[in-house]
Amino acid sequence: MQTEFIISTNGPGLYEFTRDVRNWLNSVSGDGLLTLFVRHTSCSLTIQENADPEVQSDLRAFFDRLVPPSDDPAMAYLRHTYEGPDDMPAHIKAALLAVSLSIPVSIGQPMLGTWQGIYLFEHRTAAHVRRVAAHFA
Repeated sequence: MQTEFIISTNGPGLYEFTRDVRNWLNSVSGDGLLTLFVRHTSCSLTIQENADPEVQSDLRAFFDRLVPPSDDPAMAYLRHTYEGPDDMPAHIKAALLAVSLSIPVSIGQPMLGTWQGIYLFEHRTAAHVRRVAAHFA
């Protein structure tokens, strides 16, 4: 079984889509393995705490500090800069983080921990429509 999740973003941040995944798996049911794969090179996927929004803002702040925009003097070595100061740093962040996730499924439910949620981590400053391919076997 396969589907695709469409996630609209409004700039950098973590966008939870756990509910969408759960709803789709409810229609599939059964046991197996869910694979999620983001079809873009400037965002990533992560499983993170979904109880305290400070976790998401702290993660974003950490990666912004780790990989600042290309117009920051510390990033003067970057050559791919013609798509804006956020573009190459977004590619670097996506290379450091996961672009696919494997999640066990039991009786049609992802086997996530109590406080775990599935997120698309947007690294670009402009709004985007992101596509996440899902495969359940």
